[in-house]
Amino acid sequence: MKTVLVVEDEQQIAQIATDYLQHAGFAVVSTGDGLDALRLARERRPDLVVLDLGLRRLDGLDVARRLRREGNVPIIMLTARVAEADRLAGLEIGADDYITKPFSPRELVARVRAVLRRVDTVSGEDILHRADLMIDPSRMTVSRAGGSIDLTTTEFQLLTTLARQPGRIFTRSQLLDAVRGSEIDSFERAIDAHIKNIRRKLEADPRSPRYVLTVYGIGYKFSDA
Repeated sequence: MKTVLVVEDEQQIAQIATDYLQHAGFAVVSTGDGLDALRLARERRPDLVVLDLGLRRLDGLDVARRLRREGNVPIIMLTARVAEADRLAGLEIGADDYITKPFSPRELVARVRAVLRRVDTVSGEDILHRADLMIDPSRMTVSRAGGSIDLTTTEFQLLTTLARQPGRIFTRSQLLDAVRGSEIDSFERAIDAHIKNIRRKLEADPRSPRYVLTVYGIGYKFSDA
């Protein structure tokens, strides 16, 4: 049974999220405190974190930053901040998905399943050797010259999708479908935020990328050079 950590300071919302996730077959741990969320993440090692932004003691964005420094647990942000700039800020920190309030509990369950499915479906594939990168889907690791490169679940899935077919041009819509599923509503600029993170971690000069290339007016491709 997979465990979800729900970090939400509004008790009614936290209870609704907990009830629906438990009914869907997940074990749920819950808190409304940012510092307590970090402690629970370290102690319980959840498979996924549902994270509100407005929390006691430590803001959700700061919680996400610390979680990202410590590991790659998938994060779905849950917040009333609806501006696109706020959504992109969360994704650029390393969140895998973003849900705005008010939300459907069924949608929350669907997104949790979609993110966890991405973790499961990459296992069992052969190792990809692209340029000087080694991409291991079974372990969800990327390395170069023996050094590990830490990517989030979504970043890894995006990179793997592109690297499986070097030279193929993917639209943002196609990449959204690949990492979230066509049943999940989202916005295409989320892909740009994730690609920006991938380049920051992979590229010697993110402004002049070697691996993930922009095809202007269309989308992205993995270099076939």
